[in-house]
Amino acid sequence: MNIVDILLKIALLGSAWVLYLLIFLSIASVGVMSERALFFVRNRRGGGPPLREALLQALRSNDPDAADRLLRASGTIEGRIVSAAMAFCDGGSHALTEALESETSKARKELDAGMNFLGTVGNNAPFIGLFGTVIGVIVSFHELGSAAARAGAMGNVMSGISEALVATGVGIFVALPAVVAFNLAQTRIGEIEQDANSLGRLVSAWLQVRDRGGLLRGSAVSAEPVSGPTLADPLPALAGAASDEGN
Repeated sequence: MNIVDILLKIALLGSAWVLYLLIFLSIASVGVMSERALFFVRNRRGGGPPLREALLQALRSNDPDAADRLLRASGTIEGRIVSAAMAFCDGGSHALTEALESETSKARKELDAGMNFLGTVGNNAPFIGLFGTVIGVIVSFHELGSAAARAGAMGNVMSGISEALVATGVGIFVALPAVVAFNLAQTRIGEIEQDANSLGRLVSAWLQVRDRGGLLRGSAVSAEPVSGPTLADPLPALAGAASDEGN
Protein backbone atom coordinates (compact mmCIF):
# COMPACT_ATOMS: atom_id res chain seq x y z
CA MET A 1 0.00 0.00 0.00
CA ASN A 2 1.50 3.36 -1.06
CA ILE A 3 1.21 6.72 0.60
CA VAL A 4 -1.59 7.86 -1.74
CA ASP A 5 -3.84 4.97 -0.69
CA ILE A 6 -3.17 5.71 2.98
CA LEU A 7 -4.03 9.39 2.57
CA LEU A 8 -7.12 8.49 0.54
CA LYS A 9 -8.42 6.29 3.34
CA ILE A 10 -7.89 9.12 5.79
CA ALA A 11 -9.71 11.57 3.50
CA LEU A 12 -12.63 9.18 3.11
CA LEU A 13 -13.31 9.48 6.82
CA GLY A 14 -15.10 12.70 5.89
CA SER A 15 -14.83 16.41 6.62
CA ALA A 16 -17.33 16.69 9.47
CA TRP A 17 -14.49 17.04 11.98
CA VAL A 18 -13.36 20.19 10.15
CA LEU A 19 -16.72 21.81 10.77
CA TYR A 20 -16.57 20.88 14.46
CA LEU A 21 -13.10 22.42 14.65
CA LEU A 22 -14.34 25.63 13.02
CA ILE A 23 -17.29 25.81 15.41
CA PHE A 24 -14.90 25.43 18.36
CA LEU A 25 -12.64 28.18 17.01
CA SER A 26 -15.66 30.42 16.49
CA ILE A 27 -16.84 29.99 20.09
CA ALA A 28 -13.32 30.55 21.43
CA SER A 29 -12.83 33.68 19.33
CA VAL A 30 -16.17 35.12 20.49
CA GLY A 31 -15.04 34.56 24.07
CA VAL A 32 -11.74 36.37 23.46
CA MET A 33 -13.50 39.24 21.68
CA SER A 34 -15.98 39.65 24.53
CA GLU A 35 -13.21 39.70 27.15
CA ARG A 36 -11.16 42.25 25.20
CA ALA A 37 -14.20 44.47 24.58
CA LEU A 38 -15.03 44.51 28.30
CA PHE A 39 -11.38 45.22 29.12
CA PHE A 40 -11.16 48.23 26.81
CA VAL A 41 -14.56 49.62 27.88
CA ARG A 42 -13.53 49.52 31.54
CA ASN A 43 -10.22 51.16 30.74
CA ARG A 44 -11.87 53.96 28.74
CA ARG A 45 -14.11 55.03 31.64
CA GLY A 46 -11.34 56.60 33.68
CA GLY A 47 -9.09 57.84 30.90
CA GLY A 48 -9.14 60.25 28.02
CA PRO A 49 -9.25 64.07 28.20
CA PRO A 50 -10.77 64.18 31.73
CA LEU A 51 -7.77 62.32 33.13
CA ARG A 52 -5.33 64.59 31.32
CA GLU A 53 -7.12 67.72 32.53
CA ALA A 54 -7.22 66.46 36.11
CA LEU A 55 -3.52 65.54 35.99
CA LEU A 56 -2.63 69.01 34.73
CA GLN A 57 -4.61 70.56 37.57
CA ALA A 58 -2.70 68.41 40.06
CA LEU A 59 0.66 69.37 38.53
CA ARG A 60 -0.21 73.05 38.79
CA SER A 61 -0.31 72.57 42.55
CA ASN A 62 3.31 71.28 42.42
CA ASP A 63 2.26 68.19 44.35
CA PRO A 64 3.57 65.03 42.63
CA ASP A 65 2.02 62.84 45.34
CA ALA A 66 -1.43 64.19 44.50
CA ALA A 67 -0.76 63.58 40.80
CA ASP A 68 0.34 60.01 41.56
CA ARG A 69 -2.80 59.35 43.60
CA LEU A 70 -4.91 60.72 40.78
CA LEU A 71 -3.30 58.44 38.22
CA ARG A 72 -3.71 55.37 40.39
CA ALA A 73 -7.31 56.26 41.20
CA SER A 74 -8.18 56.42 37.49
CA GLY A 75 -7.92 52.63 37.23
CA THR A 76 -6.59 52.88 33.67
CA ILE A 77 -3.61 51.25 32.01
CA GLU A 78 -2.16 54.61 31.01
CA GLY A 79 -2.63 55.93 34.53
CA ARG A 80 -0.81 52.93 35.95
CA ILE A 81 2.03 53.31 33.47
CA VAL A 82 2.63 56.98 34.26
CA SER A 83 2.18 56.43 38.00
CA ALA A 84 4.91 53.77 38.00
CA ALA A 85 7.18 56.01 35.91
CA MET A 86 6.73 58.92 38.33
CA ALA A 87 8.77 56.98 40.91
CA PHE A 88 11.77 58.18 38.89
CA CYS A 89 10.86 61.88 39.02
CA ASP A 90 13.85 62.66 41.23
CA GLY A 91 16.09 61.61 38.33
CA GLY A 92 14.68 64.32 36.09
CA SER A 93 12.69 64.27 32.88
CA HIS A 94 15.10 61.92 31.10
CA ALA A 95 14.79 59.28 33.82
CA LEU A 96 11.01 59.65 33.71
CA THR A 97 10.98 59.14 29.94
CA GLU A 98 13.11 56.00 30.20
CA ALA A 99 10.86 54.60 32.93
CA LEU A 100 7.79 55.45 30.86
CA GLU A 101 9.09 53.42 27.92
CA SER A 102 9.88 50.49 30.21
CA GLU A 103 6.45 50.51 31.83
CA THR A 104 4.74 50.79 28.44
CA SER A 105 6.62 47.71 27.21
CA LYS A 106 5.60 45.87 30.38
CA ALA A 107 1.93 46.78 29.91
CA ARG A 108 2.04 45.64 26.29
CA LYS A 109 1.74 42.01 27.39
CA GLU A 110 -1.57 42.77 29.11
CA LEU A 111 -2.81 44.82 26.19
CA ASP A 112 -1.91 42.12 23.66
CA ALA A 113 -3.65 39.31 25.55
CA GLY A 114 -5.66 37.23 23.08
CA MET A 115 -4.35 39.07 20.02
CA ASN A 116 -2.23 36.16 18.81
CA PHE A 117 -5.24 33.86 18.94
CA LEU A 118 -7.50 36.27 17.05
CA GLY A 119 -4.80 36.89 14.46
CA THR A 120 -4.24 33.16 13.98
CA VAL A 121 -7.95 32.42 13.61
CA GLY A 122 -8.44 35.30 11.21
CA ASN A 123 -5.55 34.23 9.00
CA ASN A 124 -6.07 30.46 9.01
CA ALA A 125 -9.81 29.75 9.41
CA PRO A 126 -10.44 30.13 5.63
CA PHE A 127 -7.66 27.62 4.90
CA ILE A 128 -9.13 25.18 7.43
CA GLY A 129 -12.48 25.52 5.70
CA LEU A 130 -10.85 25.03 2.30
CA PHE A 131 -9.18 21.89 3.61
CA GLY A 132 -12.59 20.55 4.60
CA THR A 133 -13.91 21.35 1.13
CA VAL A 134 -11.04 19.47 -0.51
CA ILE A 135 -11.77 16.43 1.64
CA GLY A 136 -15.45 16.64 0.74
CA VAL A 137 -14.66 16.80 -2.98
CA ILE A 138 -12.37 13.77 -2.68
CA VAL A 139 -15.15 11.83 -0.99
CA SER A 140 -17.68 12.89 -3.64
CA PHE A 141 -15.52 11.79 -6.57
CA HIS A 142 -14.71 8.52 -4.84
CA GLU A 143 -18.42 7.83 -4.56
CA LEU A 144 -18.81 8.72 -8.25
CA GLY A 145 -16.18 6.14 -9.21
CA SER A 146 -17.75 3.44 -7.08
CA ALA A 147 -21.29 4.15 -8.26
CA ALA A 148 -20.71 4.96 -11.93
CA ALA A 149 -23.22 2.36 -13.06
CA ARG A 150 -26.03 3.69 -10.94
CA ALA A 151 -28.48 6.18 -12.37
CA GLY A 152 -28.36 9.59 -10.81
CA ALA A 153 -24.79 9.15 -9.52
CA MET A 154 -23.74 12.54 -10.89
CA GLY A 155 -26.52 14.25 -8.99
CA ASN A 156 -25.33 12.67 -5.76
CA VAL A 157 -21.80 13.86 -6.47
CA MET A 158 -22.95 17.43 -7.11
CA SER A 159 -24.91 17.35 -3.88
CA GLY A 160 -21.83 16.13 -2.02
CA ILE A 161 -19.66 18.88 -3.53
CA SER A 162 -22.17 21.57 -2.56
CA GLU A 163 -22.16 20.25 0.99
CA ALA A 164 -18.36 20.26 0.97
CA LEU A 165 -18.31 23.93 -0.01
CA VAL A 166 -20.10 24.70 3.24
CA ALA A 167 -16.76 24.20 5.02
CA THR A 168 -15.19 27.04 3.03
CA GLY A 169 -18.13 29.32 3.80
CA VAL A 170 -17.95 28.50 7.52
CA GLY A 171 -14.20 29.14 7.51
CA ILE A 172 -14.69 32.60 6.02
CA PHE A 173 -17.56 33.29 8.44
CA VAL A 174 -15.31 32.44 11.39
CA ALA A 175 -12.36 34.47 10.06
CA LEU A 176 -14.12 37.77 9.32
CA PRO A 177 -15.17 38.69 12.90
CA ALA A 178 -11.75 37.67 14.20
CA VAL A 179 -9.99 39.93 11.69
CA VAL A 180 -12.28 42.88 12.45
CA ALA A 181 -11.84 42.42 16.21
CA PHE A 182 -8.08 42.12 15.83
CA ASN A 183 -7.85 45.37 13.88
CA LEU A 184 -10.11 47.25 16.31
CA ALA A 185 -8.14 45.99 19.29
CA GLN A 186 -4.84 47.01 17.71
CA THR A 187 -6.24 50.50 17.13
CA ARG A 188 -7.36 50.76 20.76
CA ILE A 189 -4.00 49.50 22.01
CA GLY A 190 -2.28 52.20 19.98
CA GLU A 191 -4.59 54.84 21.49
CA ILE A 192 -3.81 53.69 25.03
CA GLU A 193 -0.08 53.82 24.37
CA GLN A 194 -0.42 57.29 22.85
CA ASP A 195 -2.41 58.47 25.88
CA ALA A 196 0.23 57.08 28.23
CA ASN A 197 2.96 58.80 26.25
CA SER A 198 0.99 62.07 26.26
CA LEU A 199 0.51 61.97 30.05
CA GLY A 200 4.14 61.03 30.58
CA ARG A 201 5.37 63.92 28.45
CA LEU A 202 3.09 66.25 30.41
CA VAL A 203 4.76 65.16 33.65
CA SER A 204 8.19 65.43 32.01
CA ALA A 205 7.47 69.01 30.93
CA TRP A 206 6.34 69.85 34.46
CA LEU A 207 9.60 68.43 35.83
CA GLN A 208 11.62 70.65 33.51
CA VAL A 209 9.64 73.71 34.58
CA ARG A 210 10.03 72.79 38.26
CA ASP A 211 13.77 72.17 37.94
CA ARG A 212 14.14 75.69 36.57
CA GLY A 213 12.25 77.12 39.52
CA GLY A 214 9.19 78.04 37.48
CA LEU A 215 5.48 77.39 37.84
CA LEU A 216 2.82 76.32 35.41
CA ARG A 217 0.87 79.30 34.21
CA GLY A 218 -2.87 79.44 34.74
CA SER A 219 -3.47 79.65 31.01
CA ALA A 220 -2.22 76.07 30.67
CA VAL A 221 -5.65 74.94 31.83
CA SER A 222 -8.94 76.18 30.50
CA ALA A 223 -10.61 78.62 32.89
CA GLU A 224 -14.03 77.34 31.90
CA PRO A 225 -15.53 74.77 34.28
CA VAL A 226 -16.14 71.26 33.04
CA SER A 227 -19.79 70.95 32.10
CA GLY A 228 -22.14 68.30 30.88
CA PRO A 229 -21.76 64.58 31.59
CA THR A 230 -18.16 64.99 32.74
CA LEU A 231 -19.37 66.53 36.00
CA ALA A 232 -20.25 63.03 37.13
CA ASP A 233 -16.72 61.85 36.49
CA PRO A 234 -14.80 61.43 39.80
CA LEU A 235 -11.49 62.49 38.25
CA PRO A 236 -12.09 66.29 38.22
CA ALA A 237 -13.35 66.13 41.80
CA LEU A 238 -10.33 64.11 42.85
CA ALA A 239 -8.05 66.53 41.07
CA GLY A 240 -9.66 69.44 42.89
CA ALA A 241 -9.14 67.72 46.24
CA ALA A 242 -5.52 67.04 45.36
CA SER A 243 -5.06 70.71 44.42
CA ASP A 244 -6.53 71.80 47.75
CA GLU A 245 -4.11 69.53 49.59
CA GLY A 246 -1.19 71.03 47.68
CA ASN A 247 -2.33 74.54 48.54
